[in-house]
Amino acid sequence: MIDIQKFRTIAENNLVDSELFIVDIKCSFSNEVEILIDSDFVVSIDKCIDLSRKIEAEFDREIEDFELTVASSGIGQPLKVFRQYKKLIGKNIEIVLKTGIKLVALLKDATEESLTVVYTEKVAVEGKKRKQEVEKEVEYKLEDIKSTIEYLDFK
Repeated sequence: MIDIQKFRTIAENNLVDSELFIVDIKCSFSNEVEILIDSDFVVSIDKCIDLSRKIEAEFDREIEDFELTVASSGIGQPLKVFRQYKKLIGKNIEIVLKTGIKLVALLKDATEESLTVVYTEKVAVEGKKRKQEVEKEVEYKLEDIKSTIEYLDFK
């Protein structure tokens, strides 16, 4: 089995002083290593190729047999690290709570422990026949959130 920590260390050392960061590293039983990276801006395929080559250069392929894939954390993938949340402040996200509630909201703020979101909800107002839209600002603890993804509206 491949030492996944060695891959993490090499990748982190090669990403120092760059806008890129590691989102996840996985290794299968057949030594297929997948490193997902993200950026504060855009992750180009050239950056993925460059990192892959730098990592592979650190290993003796005669001794260690593995397949390496370096890819960008794709759109629609759940957010996994705090830095991903920070880059989405001011944008819409889709949250699924552990209670099963799913909502689309504007990410107003993010901390290591919680997210503050703003969304509109129709509520019954006394004296009105129809429900009125009310803007709500709510803070959710990360421990109460099952998944969060960037929300893309194709309308």
